[in-house]
Amino acid sequence: MPGIEKLPIEETLEDSPQTRSLLGVFEEDATAISSYSHQLFQAMQRIYDAENELSAATHLTSKLLKDYEKQRFPLGGDDEVMNSTLQQFAKVIDELSSWHAVLSTQLADAMMFPITQFKERDLKEILTLKEVFQIASSDHDMAINRYSRLSKKRDNEKVKSEVMEDVYTSRKKQHQTMMHYFTALNTLQYKKKVALLEPLLGYMQAQISFFKLGSENLTQQWEDFLNNIGTSVQNVRREMEGEVDIMQQTIQDLEQASDLLYMPDPDPNKIPIDRTLTRKAGYLNMRNKTSLVTSTWDRQYFFTQGGNLMSQCRGDVAGGLVLDLDNCSVMAVDCEDRRFCFQITSFDGKKVAVLQAESRKDCEEWIATINNISKRIYLSENPEEIAARVNQSALEAVTPSPSFQQRQESLRSSTQNRPKSSRASSQSSLGSESPALSSLSLDSLVAPETPIQFDIISPVSEEHSGQAKGATQGRRTNPFGESGNSQSQDGEDSILHQLFIVRFLGSMEVKATENTDVIYDTMRQILAARAIHNIFRMTESHLLVTCECLKLIDPQTQVTRLRFPLSSVVLCASHQENKRLFGFVLQTAGGKVDGRPITVCYIFESNNDGEKICDSVGLAKQIAFHSEMDRRATEKQKELDKAKEKQQEELTKQKQIEKDLEEQSRLIAASSWANPTAADGQFLVLSNSQSEDSDAGEEGRKKGESEA
Repeated sequence: MPGIEKLPIEETLEDSPQTRSLLGVFEEDATAISSYSHQLFQAMQRIYDAENELSAATHLTSKLLKDYEKQRFPLGGDDEVMNSTLQQFAKVIDELSSWHAVLSTQLADAMMFPITQFKERDLKEILTLKEVFQIASSDHDMAINRYSRLSKKRDNEKVKSEVMEDVYTSRKKQHQTMMHYFTALNTLQYKKKVALLEPLLGYMQAQISFFKLGSENLTQQWEDFLNNIGTSVQNVRREMEGEVDIMQQTIQDLEQASDLLYMPDPDPNKIPIDRTLTRKAGYLNMRNKTSLVTSTWDRQYFFTQGGNLMSQCRGDVAGGLVLDLDNCSVMAVDCEDRRFCFQITSFDGKKVAVLQAESRKDCEEWIATINNISKRIYLSENPEEIAARVNQSALEAVTPSPSFQQRQESLRSSTQNRPKSSRASSQSSLGSESPALSSLSLDSLVAPETPIQFDIISPVSEEHSGQAKGATQGRRTNPFGESGNSQSQDGEDSILHQLFIVRFLGSMEVKATENTDVIYDTMRQILAARAIHNIFRMTESHLLVTCECLKLIDPQTQVTRLRFPLSSVVLCASHQENKRLFGFVLQTAGGKVDGRPITVCYIFESNNDGEKICDSVGLAKQIAFHSEMDRRATEKQKELDKAKEKQQEELTKQKQIEKDLEEQSRLIAASSWANPTAADGQFLVLSNSQSEDSDAGEEGRKKGESEA
């Protein structure tokens, strides 16, 4: 019915069918409005939820960007440019997050509140009035039906009065309810327009306010920043494309070059064998004996590190030590009907490793590499050049060699026939030369001025390894001239006993001993040398500080490795930054160079603070100094007492001599009185006894005079 704008309230009492039909149209319209409003409410609720989610997401993004500098990426985690750029982005996004939070609040107030009020209050009021109107209309119809069934007899006035009262009440209730219902339906047409337009108006105003806020704060500075970032992104993309092209070309080149390497046993004529290697890595099969007659072969990744052979299984974080290659022997062997096998034997012959390579080329290269490492060529400045000079020895190692004992005997005889070198410090730092390097100069392997010793060889290990290493290494002696077999009991009666766990890093001869700078410089050189030569092993010992000496004791065997008299300690200091590093300078017992005593600096790493160890050494020197002063005072007092005793003995002896002289004088006088001279001047002849007494008196007198 077009053109109808409202329900006629004045016709509610009549309640005609036309009015009821018109009411049905308005009710249908209210139902449609309710359905449409519910859908619009859901759509606006999604907008509001999305805005809240966007605000929370931008805030989380800003937080993650700020936390970028706290991340520890294995690759490129310390890129300062990237960090500063992301911090600027985090600042902008955090500000955007606050703007989105403001927009979310505005949407809640200006958009969601009106439509929620319309849905929850106005539409529910229509439904409530509809239900009340239906109930009132039903009651009115029931009252009219009862009134219509009243009898014509007048004897039932009471019932008639009740029915008429019921009709009056129900008709009044229906009329009033119908009027309110019609009023609500008529008002709904206006509320519909307000409920549709007001949320949209609030949404648009909130968006406009958001965009204005962005245009006011995003200035030209931010636009320049975004342009620069865009340019940087394009540069990174071009760089990535260039790197991808290079890697693709590298892949093609490697595929062409590695075509021959795909074969497990390539032709040596096409791929020559390199015998000058001092490092090698690759997969090998290692034999492990499971019983006396059976064994298994395990495939592992082997590599050389310094003078050690290491192995690592897949999934392991680091490799483990397999064998010490210094002064070892290697040769090709036939083992269990397997090809390309070789055997490595340690310098003392106690440990043997049998390995299998994939090809003859790998087998010979492994043998040559281990031979070069065994001769300590890797410690020289030009290992490839020196390895080329001993290439003939590496070629001989490929063929089966004599037994280990025969090899040691031959090495021992060659060492005995070779003249001793005057550079004892170089021998202590690098060990002795192998026969293959006998023609090479030792100065080409060791710095001639300051050789560095990285290990400590105890007297016990020297005795056991003296026979096995007699051909390749001389006996290493204590720099203070002390024998390793001496079982010194120094320090047992000492006042001070302090024990520290230390690890020996190295020692070298120094010249200056005036200040602690020489210790710092020695630390720097030793740590740099360890890093250059990949020396990571450190000998752990117990450092015993007493008032007489410093001792390095083997923690397992309790054997004294080195003993330093406390009087020879010149300086002791710890590192200025790394307090666990400390060192001390000692003057050797004998030997001088250029008129000055030989001084050696020893560097250690401790589990404790190095300053505590240095303080302990200083305390020991103070106690030793006071003990020495007391000892000297005691010796001086003893000398004075001896001198007094000797003087007393001399006085006693002098008195005895004087007494003897008096006695002799008395005897001489008595003899002269008993034998007077004759009157004619001639002497009388004495008897034998008198002459003897006279002679004895004369001799006693002369003796007394000489003693006096």
